[in-house]
Amino acid sequence: MLERLFELSARKTDVRTEVMAGITTFMTMAYILFVNPSILGAAGMDKNAVLLATAIGAGVVTIAMGLIVNYPIALAPGMGLNAFYAFTVVLGMGISWQVALGAVFLSGLVFILLTVTHIRQLLVEGMPTSLKHAITVGIGLFITIIGLKLSGIMSIRLSLIQPTLEKLITSHGQGTPLSFETIIEMGKFSPSVLLAVFGFILTALLMARNIQGSMLISIIVTTIVAVLVGAVKVPEGFTLMAIPDFSNNAFLALDIMGALEMGLITIIFTFTFVELFDTMGTLVGTATKAGITDEKGNFPGMGKAMLVDAFGVSFGSLIGTSTITAFVESTAGIAVGGRTGLTAVVTGLLFFVALFFTPIVALIPDAATAPALIIVGALMLESIKKIDLVDLTEAIPAFATIVIMPFTYSIANGISCGLVLYPLMKLVTGRYKEVHWIVWILAGLVVSRYVFLSGH
Repeated sequence: MLERLFELSARKTDVRTEVMAGITTFMTMAYILFVNPSILGAAGMDKNAVLLATAIGAGVVTIAMGLIVNYPIALAPGMGLNAFYAFTVVLGMGISWQVALGAVFLSGLVFILLTVTHIRQLLVEGMPTSLKHAITVGIGLFITIIGLKLSGIMSIRLSLIQPTLEKLITSHGQGTPLSFETIIEMGKFSPSVLLAVFGFILTALLMARNIQGSMLISIIVTTIVAVLVGAVKVPEGFTLMAIPDFSNNAFLALDIMGALEMGLITIIFTFTFVELFDTMGTLVGTATKAGITDEKGNFPGMGKAMLVDAFGVSFGSLIGTSTITAFVESTAGIAVGGRTGLTAVVTGLLFFVALFFTPIVALIPDAATAPALIIVGALMLESIKKIDLVDLTEAIPAFATIVIMPFTYSIANGISCGLVLYPLMKLVTGRYKEVHWIVWILAGLVVSRYVFLSGH
């Protein structure tokens, strides 16, 4: 049955290899079960509800990828997109998490439409390569700052003069302090910060040694150390396993009508935009590593893979989590021999098993999860090597995209800046023919958005 369903022999693999690959993939990405509740919890969402959504969403969509597409690719709430959801949309813009989930749902519908009409491929082809890589790097730095802040390694201090303080009060907190009034400095070396430093070093050393599941191991070890030193208190009656509590969930809690307001169109677009290129790169990259190509170098079933991924976006929002997307950690399972959808099915089933270990999540401190964010940020910097830094018409828009994201604390701002600068610099240098027509449209949309906002 398994042979017929997954074509094991045709892809030169067997059940044992696929099962081990599935376990390996799960071990490398299981950190999302701990990190995602921490990030979305900062947006006011219940951590247990987020954990349920993360495990169920990852399980359902990953199994669908395995059974429908026969790809060894796992999916879960994506890093970067969850940070954008929590810190930019909810906390930064003051939008409720219910409305933000509605925006994610709508972006999923747009994503499905783009996929079935093949517009998705056109957008990917039209976007400058340098900006694609810059977005990845910028999100990496954005995630790093979040990790540094959550860990306490970085401290942000405001020393407001009276006029600025009055401005903040009258604007209900929407005013912006002057640059010299905002001080970014090293945090105090409290026990929590020291734990985060320990977790970071441990994760880095494990990854340098190519230990599978390095992030998960580090999170577990750091949490144990935190318990031993008294930084985390174990509640009375604590058990490692428990029947999942579905009474406290975020199923169908999204506010779609609220997300349809004009002010959120850009947010919906950004969710769609970032997911678009992130997923394309991940799917193509992992499928290539798995050797899933025909004689012409094409990927059989890639269209179905994109559709499953698009379904995951909206499905995740319905059950209470941010965008579900393909995980690059799938390459870990592929590296040990995973070649078919059986790898994905095993990974998805393990996410369901993880539901019975929810009591552990309550013990996981920020000091244990923050190092994972910092390390993920470091890994995402690799893309900077693929940017042409000699050609200033490529380098400057890419640079602006990268730095604007973390320094304005907004992924949307970074992408918008790059989309405007790129065609502008090509135009003034007489190289406008290098700009795909779709980029001109996107740049126009960005400019229109900011003109609209300035008038309101």
